Amino acid sequence: MKVLVTGAAGYIGSHTALELLAAGHEVVGFDNLSNSSERAIERVRRLSKRPMRFEKLDLLDMTGLVRLLAEGFDAVVHFAGLKAVGESVEKPLIYWRNNVGGSVNLLSAMRSTGCRRLVFSSSCTIYGEVHRSPVDENHLRSAVSCYGNTKLVVENICFDLARAEPEWKIALLRYFNPVGAHESGLIGEDPKGVPNNLMPFIMQTAVGLRDKVRVFGNDYPTPDGTGVRDFIHVVDLARGHLAALERIDSFTGTEAVNLGTGRGSSVLEMIRAASKAVGRPIPYEFAPRRPGDSAAIWAETALAKKKLGWAASYDLDRMCADHWRWQKNNPAGYDAA
Repeated sequence: MKVLVTGAAGYIGSHTALELLAAGHEVVGFDNLSNSSERAIERVRRLSKRPMRFEKLDLLDMTGLVRLLAEGFDAVVHFAGLKAVGESVEKPLIYWRNNVGGSVNLLSAMRSTGCRRLVFSSSCTIYGEVHRSPVDENHLRSAVSCYGNTKLVVENICFDLARAEPEWKIALLRYFNPVGAHESGLIGEDPKGVPNNLMPFIMQTAVGLRDKVRVFGNDYPTPDGTGVRDFIHVVDLARGHLAALERIDSFTGTEAVNLGTGRGSSVLEMIRAASKAVGRPIPYEFAPRRPGDSAAIWAETALAKKKLGWAASYDLDRMCADHWRWQKNNPAGYDAA
C-alpha cells in the first residue's frame, strides 16, 4: 500500500513508519514539527534502509492536505495532534482547533481525493474515570480532560461519517500507555519541556535532568497504593497499527479496538523495573492525587486478537531496558544530535 502517516516525526508515528517500511509499504509522512524533530525521520530512513518522503505540513493547512492527498494514497494512518492532558485543560481552544478541526480537514481532504481507509490513533482517555478493569470497547465513553474529549469527538465524527458513507473503512485504535523505544536506541520519546507521562519523567530523572519522580497519589485502593496502568511497548503499539492497516478491509464502517497488554502495573512497579534497567535506584516522592486520575485501568485485549490477529509481546523489563537505552544515548533527545 501507499500510506500517508500524519504526525510521522512523533514518538508513535516514527515507530509506526518504521514498521510500515519494514513490511514493504510505501510511506509518505508529514508533521508540523511543533513537538517533534525531523531527525526522527532521518533515523527511520537509516534504520529501514528505505526511502521515506517527508513534508512539513500542518493539519490546519487545507490546501496543503488536498494537494498532498491528490497524489493518490491507499490509506492514511493519523497520529498528528496535540497530546498533553494538562496543557489541554489550560489551552482548550488550541486543542479543539488542532485535534478536532485538523482531523475534520484531513477527513475532508481524504473524501475529496477518493481515499477512504483510515487508521486513527485514539486513546484510552476516552473512557474517562474507570471503576472496573479490564476495560473493553463497549465501556462507557466519558472523557474527563479536554484532550480526551477531542479524541472522543473525532471518534464520533468517524462513526457519523461511516454511517453516512458506508464505503469508509476506519479503525479507531484506543491505545493505553506507550513506553519504551526501538531496540537500536536511535528513535524514542522526546517530550518538549516537562514530561506529562510517567516513563520519560522516570528516565529523565535517571539521566540527571530531573531531581526525582513525583508519584501522584499513594492511597489508591491498589496493592501498593499507587495508580495502576496498562503500559505497552511502543513497538508493539506500532505493530498494532500495522495489523489494523493490513486488515482494514475487514472493518465494517468505523470500528474501535483497544491496544494494550491486558495487564496492569503500578507506578511503583514501573519505577522498580526502571531502576533495574538503569542499575541503580531512581529517587521518587509522593504527591497528592491529580483530579480525574483513575485508580486502575488496563485493557481487555480479546478483540485485538480476534480482529487484528495482534497481541503485545514485550514485558515491563524490556520496555524499561529499551527506553533507558534511548535516554542514555540521547540524554537531551534529538536535540543532542
